Amino acid sequence: MANNSYSGLKHSRGHANHDAGDFGCSLKDLRTLMELRGAEGITKIEETYGDVNTLCSRLKTSPVDGLSGQPADIEKRQEIFGQNYIPPKKAKTFLQLVWEALQDVTLIILEVAAIVSLGLSFYKPPEAENVDCGKAAGGVEDEGEAEAGWIEGAAILLSVVCVVLVTAFNDWSKEKQFRGLQSRIEQEQKFTVVRGGQVIQIPVADIVVGDIAQIKYGDLLPADGILIQGNDLKIDESSLTGESDHVKKTQDKDPMLLSGTHVMEGSGKMLVTAVGVNSQTGIIFTLLGAAEDDDDDEESKKKEEKKKDKKNKKQDGSVENRKKAKAQDGAAMEMQPLNTDEGAEEEKKKANLPKKEKSVLQGKLTKLAVQIGKAGLFMSAVTVIILVALFAVDTFWIQGLPWVKECTPIYIQFFVKFFIIGVTVLVVAVPEGLPLAVTISLAYSVKKMMKDNNLVRHLDACETMGNATAICSDKTGTLTMNRMTVVQVHVAEKHHRRVPEPEIIPPTTMDKLVLGISVNSAYTTKIMSPEKEGGLPRQVGNKTECALLGFVLDLKKDYQAIRNEIPEEALYKVYTFNSVRKSMSTVLKNADGSYTMFSKGASEILLKKCYKILTASGEARVFRPRDRDDMVKKVIEPMASEGLRTICVAYRDFPAADGEPDWDNETEILTSLTCICVVGIEDPVRPEVPDAIKRCQRAGITVRMVTGDNINTARAIAAKCGILQPGDDFICLEGKEFNRRIRNEKGEIEQERIDKIWPKLRVLARSSPTDKHTLVKGIIDSTVTEQRQVVAVTGDGTNDGPALKKADVGFAMGIAGTDVAKEASDIILTDDNFSSIVKAVMWGRNVYDSISKFLQFQLTVNVVAVIVAFTGACITQDSPLKAVQMLWVNLIMDTFASLALATEPPTYSLLLRKPYGRNKPLISRTMMKNIFGHAVYQLTIIFTLLFVGEKIFDIDSGRNAPLHSPPSEHYTIVFNTFVMMQLFNEINARKIHGERNVFDGIFNNMIFCSIVFGTFAIQIVIVQFGGKPFSCVGLTIDQWLWCIFLGFGCLLWGQIISSIPTSWLKFLKPAGHGTQKDEIPEEELEDMEDLDEIDHAERELRRGQILWFRGLNRIQTQMDVVNAFQSGTSFQGALRRQPSSASQQHDVTNVSSPSHVAFSTATAASSASATVGYPSGECIPQLPVSL
Repeated sequence: MANNSYSGLKHSRGHANHDAGDFGCSLKDLRTLMELRGAEGITKIEETYGDVNTLCSRLKTSPVDGLSGQPADIEKRQEIFGQNYIPPKKAKTFLQLVWEALQDVTLIILEVAAIVSLGLSFYKPPEAENVDCGKAAGGVEDEGEAEAGWIEGAAILLSVVCVVLVTAFNDWSKEKQFRGLQSRIEQEQKFTVVRGGQVIQIPVADIVVGDIAQIKYGDLLPADGILIQGNDLKIDESSLTGESDHVKKTQDKDPMLLSGTHVMEGSGKMLVTAVGVNSQTGIIFTLLGAAEDDDDDEESKKKEEKKKDKKNKKQDGSVENRKKAKAQDGAAMEMQPLNTDEGAEEEKKKANLPKKEKSVLQGKLTKLAVQIGKAGLFMSAVTVIILVALFAVDTFWIQGLPWVKECTPIYIQFFVKFFIIGVTVLVVAVPEGLPLAVTISLAYSVKKMMKDNNLVRHLDACETMGNATAICSDKTGTLTMNRMTVVQVHVAEKHHRRVPEPEIIPPTTMDKLVLGISVNSAYTTKIMSPEKEGGLPRQVGNKTECALLGFVLDLKKDYQAIRNEIPEEALYKVYTFNSVRKSMSTVLKNADGSYTMFSKGASEILLKKCYKILTASGEARVFRPRDRDDMVKKVIEPMASEGLRTICVAYRDFPAADGEPDWDNETEILTSLTCICVVGIEDPVRPEVPDAIKRCQRAGITVRMVTGDNINTARAIAAKCGILQPGDDFICLEGKEFNRRIRNEKGEIEQERIDKIWPKLRVLARSSPTDKHTLVKGIIDSTVTEQRQVVAVTGDGTNDGPALKKADVGFAMGIAGTDVAKEASDIILTDDNFSSIVKAVMWGRNVYDSISKFLQFQLTVNVVAVIVAFTGACITQDSPLKAVQMLWVNLIMDTFASLALATEPPTYSLLLRKPYGRNKPLISRTMMKNIFGHAVYQLTIIFTLLFVGEKIFDIDSGRNAPLHSPPSEHYTIVFNTFVMMQLFNEINARKIHGERNVFDGIFNNMIFCSIVFGTFAIQIVIVQFGGKPFSCVGLTIDQWLWCIFLGFGCLLWGQIISSIPTSWLKFLKPAGHGTQKDEIPEEELEDMEDLDEIDHAERELRRGQILWFRGLNRIQTQMDVVNAFQSGTSFQGALRRQPSSASQQHDVTNVSSPSHVAFSTATAASSASATVGYPSGECIPQLPVSL
């Protein structure tokens, strides 16, 4: 194998280096080498370098000892061959975010209105003084006041600027947080390399060309390289090639390893030949970066995934990859090209639709916001119409004045004022704080969840977790401590309840046992001395193997000495552990030409392959099926029922006389074994798990254990955890039995059969990753329960990927998890602990509740402000709350309230209720009761103050004031009381389930307290010193106290509302449902078939556009028909009509799948010229061909 490396190194060193500081091959040589695959690569290596060892020597490295690891050498390599780092795309600048925030429609309308109002306030018609322009225009004569007319316009603009800056700042900090999170994930990735003869772990970014990296099952390769030594190595290259079949890698057939690919089986060593932007992944990333500079990205993580998908499509993506790409880019709707300019422009617009996280919550919110927006638009339009009508009737009818040219600017000023009032009503009605509240709440939760050991990779996973109804958890490491120790042994025909003394075991058996365990386990697995004095020894690598190595140490033997004698390169063949074999075997070639194979694996599987067993004298005797059954009953079952994992250690000799066996015929090789011993390995349950599971069950979440372990072991652990309770009629199944029950005679899986099993299934033992995926899919697709189940899954292995992807929320293990599992997951558990999942549930529910609290508060203000503005305008021809005041209220409502209410910390009481479910409305009946109850109180107070306030406080009335009249005390009191009521109602809004104590835990949330007091302070400043811009006058202490008292009344009124049972108020309907599947039109559902999930938020936004496109298509088809008749050439007509008729059938489809596009055979030839099919299924529109 690689043993002759040193001699190669000595010979070639002289002539390989062209000059002292130079390497024997350039960056370009290595890049071209890595672009070759399979046999081509081998030929190139042989032609250019002779063999891999020569290449190693040219790169000044040793296949055995690796690089020296000296800083100067590492720096030089980074300088010449580059660093292992792919620079991320530029973040959006603050100004870009400001520009995006300015795109908001309501803000644009306001800006326009404000600018018009500004312009008109400066315009002075010369003759207007002598003409009577009606009563309403009285007071304009006062010069000083007329001068101040511009202030309102300017103040509106100023508040727009405020809103924009706040929004942009929030977006910016969110972006920053994501980048921080991304870099943290990257920093935590470490990889094993050999430097200076020592095996060490270094951050992925520190890997350089010439490093010897150790690769194993589950790794995501961080750089390109060439295989030096491999055992049974299989790689999933689908991320680069789109081929889903695993590629077998060997030194003599295909040694090329590429970055970004996954190790699915086996282990080995590779020589790193290209890193960072020069690796294959890096080259593609660079190409994409250049192509995508002007694309918008929501978050860095998403960007990575999308790039990966484009990369998949770039090569020749398999169906899976296309589907994944479609699911992620599903938002970008594409159509068949329309042969018109409009079509092309629409195309562009469509492709640039915003990409959104697919989340239930966001779907409900978008739907709600659209509904509220429509209502707001209607109210504001009615307000404007009524104001204009009243003004016109009063001026031209009642006063009987003619329309005089000189008065036109004054009238226009009135109309602008009315328009501004209308727009302000709209601004207050539209809850633009909703997305802000969601963002803040999620971002805040994600930040805090880091402290609770949850590293969230996809934002919406956080909120989905709150709806979880089922958790499918692994056993090892999640429910148990993953600190394994051998506690019972059956060896030399005797069952020991504890590890026996070495003297008891016959010497021959002992030698076989120690040798078998030492060589037949990954060499990366070892037991290190404890970190702290008196602590437990550290287990590094696979924990089951650690237990066996610990057993060797307990027998007073040293496994390391044997490993030094037989290095990994000397192993003849290794069958690595995988979920199908459920065992691992290693073959050694002996000096006399014979072979010895050692195997270890699940006891009931391996014992079936044993035909001999070592006796008390160390001799082998025949092991009959009867003996096996005895052993299962007397040894394996008792061990398993105590929750021990049973492992069998066996061996087989292949005599030299029989010649070399066919190593690829595994079934022949892995038979006729001799059993050495059976060990029982204990993995204690984590102390905090039973309590966490009890909490889950109380919260309405079913915990299921899915494990590869023996059914008895699994059942025992499940009972210790509290998954199974004595007297329950829940079932435990083995993978085989599960498969038998869910498949029909043809071997196909039937949903009805799964539906019979899953509700009672609690433990699935001896399960393969496919079983896990089937179970998760079966539960998610089930229609047995009225609510669709929301499933969370934990996984650590490479083959858990599909199940993690399929689940609503995938949890990967941060410590034991492979890179592949982490890549497929939504949340990474940094401590691998089940109780952290319970914290994630708590945070998820908290997000949901925070949004509901915010909605309850926001909608109360909305209802009150809109009704006040509307009725006030209709009765007094002027809104009691001025535009600027409304904007301030809007700021309190939206930005501040979303900050205050969205940052409430979670409490354990959240786990005392059942999950809300996907279809539960955002606004419950109790919340409706609160919203309308408080609205009644607030409206009563406001209208009382508005119409009889001047009598109560003995001040001048502010009603019917002329256009530019000074602010009045009367209206200031109305405004101030309104704001005070909102402040106190914000405290009410903290509780949404009808709790009485609204102050409970208020001081745990300092953000809330500071915002309430801060708002109060600013309100004082606005009222006392705001003057003309805010239409306020300073108030006396008495008036202030009355305002505060009326505001405080909200809290008292809240107690009265809580006393009314919600069940009495049957007429109240909840609101904010998610879109049900059956509400979606058939053809839209067809379009969505390819997407993994229906994105409701996207649907709401798309619906209008779809109608618009349909209209366009119909018109265009009609035009085509007319043209066809006019020209009389049906073929040309058909050619021109073809794309649009296809797009009419599927108004909005994804071009990525050609199977959607139905062309008639007559136009098949022409369609080939219209679209060029790519193997990945992309259709690239070409220019129409002229015939």
